[in-house]
Amino acid sequence: MTSNEQRAALQRKIWDIANDVRGAVDGWDFKQYVLGTLFYRFISENFIDYITGGDASVHYAAMADSDPNIAAAKDDAIKTKGYFIYPSQLFVNVAANAHTNERLNTDLANIFSAIEASANGYPSERDIKGLFADFDTTSNRLGNTVKDKNARLAAVLKRVAELDFGGFDTSRIDLFGDAYEFLISNYAANAGKSGGEFFTPQNVSKLIAQLAMHKQTSVNKIYDPACGSGSLLLQAKKHFDAHIIEEGFFGQELNHTTYNLARMNMFLHNINYDKFNIQLGNTLTEPHFGDEKPFDAIVSNPPYSVKWIGSDDPTLINDDRFAPAGVLAPKSKADFAFVLHALSYLSSKGRAAIVCFPGIFYRGGAEQRIRQYLVDNNYVETVISLAPNLFYGTTIAVNILVMSKHKTDTNIQFIDASGLFKKETNNNVLLDAHIDQIMAVFDSKANVDHFARSVSLEEVIANDYNLSVSSYVEAKDNREVVDIAQLNAELKNTVARIDQLRKDIDAIVAEIESGELEA
Repeated sequence: MTSNEQRAALQRKIWDIANDVRGAVDGWDFKQYVLGTLFYRFISENFIDYITGGDASVHYAAMADSDPNIAAAKDDAIKTKGYFIYPSQLFVNVAANAHTNERLNTDLANIFSAIEASANGYPSERDIKGLFADFDTTSNRLGNTVKDKNARLAAVLKRVAELDFGGFDTSRIDLFGDAYEFLISNYAANAGKSGGEFFTPQNVSKLIAQLAMHKQTSVNKIYDPACGSGSLLLQAKKHFDAHIIEEGFFGQELNHTTYNLARMNMFLHNINYDKFNIQLGNTLTEPHFGDEKPFDAIVSNPPYSVKWIGSDDPTLINDDRFAPAGVLAPKSKADFAFVLHALSYLSSKGRAAIVCFPGIFYRGGAEQRIRQYLVDNNYVETVISLAPNLFYGTTIAVNILVMSKHKTDTNIQFIDASGLFKKETNNNVLLDAHIDQIMAVFDSKANVDHFARSVSLEEVIANDYNLSVSSYVEAKDNREVVDIAQLNAELKNTVARIDQLRKDIDAIVAEIESGELEA
């Protein structure tokens, strides 16, 4: 079986497991238990691999917690891995006895608490704390009685234990990470609007990452100010593994559950705690990482047209993120607040690629004034319109805004990629070939009829700073072209034939009538 076939088979199985073990519980409500169990297994096996040095002859899981060698290794292990797991706390040992353990739910709660507490006082404390907060082993979602809860937890542990990831090496780590993202993607696809708030489809993420990292052989660090489950940051890691992201991955997320998913996602893709920094909070009013900026690469899919405090907070107009534009984004539409925030955190050599609601590119008022600021200061490199129905929870055709502080001319590129998609059951899908087509024209800045056009600063200004792609790239007319001259000629021939037929019919009728008279 090829690696792709193995991956596909594994993903089918894990989704079947996720649906099977949840029983009557809603999948969206149950996702934390499947995702959390997969994470628990991963960090357990990752820790075994570290503590044994990959030596299969060392059976860490069979050791006693009191073994003096374990105590001697604990401090260095936490400094390196960020956490510590005793043998009795390992997934393999807990899963083996799960069905007969009448204290399973409380044992799991204690184990998760102990893993998090192992980092207390160490540099990893902030990254480990609360990781299992959403894995509530006392929740009535698991059942009404302790027996019911334990039965469901045991079923999840048993089925996740059955998954075959092969030997614990790079390819196995990739399978763990891919399985986790596959689960998140499927939960998002089945969750409607709420799903789209924390997960960006993989190929859209790939496009955004390529845009932000274009022609950069190394970046200091990459940042997502509305990171959701971390899918955009991780696409940058996947696509640019050969490149150097020197100081790691940074993100901020408002939703507590999604914030925990993002941190788990980092670990599951083998990004150690000292290479990522995911923070909880409102990016617009409680921004983190001000001391970490500037960033060479910024990727983001912020929430569309959400409300924010805006002008109700008189201090924000003096905030160094928003002050240069001279106006705040409307209180009812925070889109440009996220854009200005990203621009403020962007380095002079980097790019930001941000998914945007299309209305911000042509509406008037404060949004027009912000567009004017961006255009007059030559920050807008490209605006790309994508196909509709690419994202979970919305059918709109969104845009991608690419900003740069190192443009070599004042032209602005517009790309109409609205026709690039593959139709699938519930959503349209962006294929790798479509990404290649977009990236090729993004790189060349060539004018391509009905697809891409580089527009002068003067033309954009004359158009009242409208940045809507359809204002500059003429859509292809797919209606059938009618040749009027040819049509007239055909009509003339048809009329002549009709006239001749009438004459022939008249002659036949006359002949018949003549014969009848003679008779």
